Amino acid sequence: MIPALSIQAGALGHDRAAPALRDVALEVQPGERVAVLGGNGAGKSTLLKSAVGLLRAGRAEVRVFGAAVRTPRDAVLAGAGLLFQNPSDQLFGATVLEDAAYGPANQGLAAPAALDRARVALAGCGLDHLAARPVEALSFGEQRRACLAGILAMRPRLLLLDEPTAGLDPEGEFRVVELLRVLSQAGVTLVAATHAVDLVPHLADRVILLGEGRVLADGSTRAVFAEAALLRRARVRAPLPAGIWRALHPEASADPHVPLTVEEVTRWNASRS
Repeated sequence: MIPALSIQAGALGHDRAAPALRDVALEVQPGERVAVLGGNGAGKSTLLKSAVGLLRAGRAEVRVFGAAVRTPRDAVLAGAGLLFQNPSDQLFGATVLEDAAYGPANQGLAAPAALDRARVALAGCGLDHLAARPVEALSFGEQRRACLAGILAMRPRLLLLDEPTAGLDPEGEFRVVELLRVLSQAGVTLVAATHAVDLVPHLADRVILLGEGRVLADGSTRAVFAEAALLRRARVRAPLPAGIWRALHPEASADPHVPLTVEEVTRWNASRS
C-alpha cells in the first residue's frame, strides 16, 4: 500500500536556523488518524509544514500518496491540505462563501462548481448560515471553522491540522472532533498537531511524540500515553482521566490499559461492580 504521507529527512526546519527536527523517518498509511504531540517548540508545526512543502532544510524526501512534494502546489495536487494554526494566515475571501470557494477555483473548477463545493463544506462545518458574512466579522472560533471549510472544499485525501481546537469553546471543540470523525469514516487520512491531550483519544489511534529535536515515540495512542518517562521528556501529560485513575489506583499505575477517557473509566468501573 502506498503511504498517504512519507517523510525521510536528516533535518527539518527553517533555512539559516538550527533544525527543529533531526533524523525523521515516518509513514502514515491511508485512513490513519494520527496525533502529533510535544511541548512548545518541539517541531510539531515544522513537521506539518514540511509535509506540504512549506519548509525544507537538510536532506529530505517528502511524498504524499507516492507523489514527491517540493512545493505547496505539489502537495495540493497530490491530495494534501493543511489547516494553519492562525486563521489570519489562511482567510483570503471577502465573505465566508467566497473564501471557501477560493481553493476549488484555484484547482481549476468553474465558478458554479467551486461555489457548490464551498456551500457543502460550509454546511459540514456548521457555517452555512454565515455564508454571506464578511470574514472579519467572524468570531475566532468561526474563523477556525471557516479555514477548515476552505480546506475541505478542496476535498483533500490527507488532512493536516495544526492545533485544530485551539481557542475554541467546548461546543466548538465538540464540533471539530465530530467533523473529523465523519471525515475519517469517509476515508480521509488525518494528522493533527495538538496540545489538547484530553481530546487525543477521541481524535487519534496513533501518536507521534516529539521532543529533544527528534521523534521520541511512535505508536498506538494507548501505548504512548503509558510511557510516563517519555511523556515527561516531551513535556506532555497523559489525559486527565488517566491521571485521576492512576491516582485512585496506584497499584495498577503501570497498567498499559489505563482508561484514557471518561467513557472508558465508566466502563471499567461498571466491569468491576
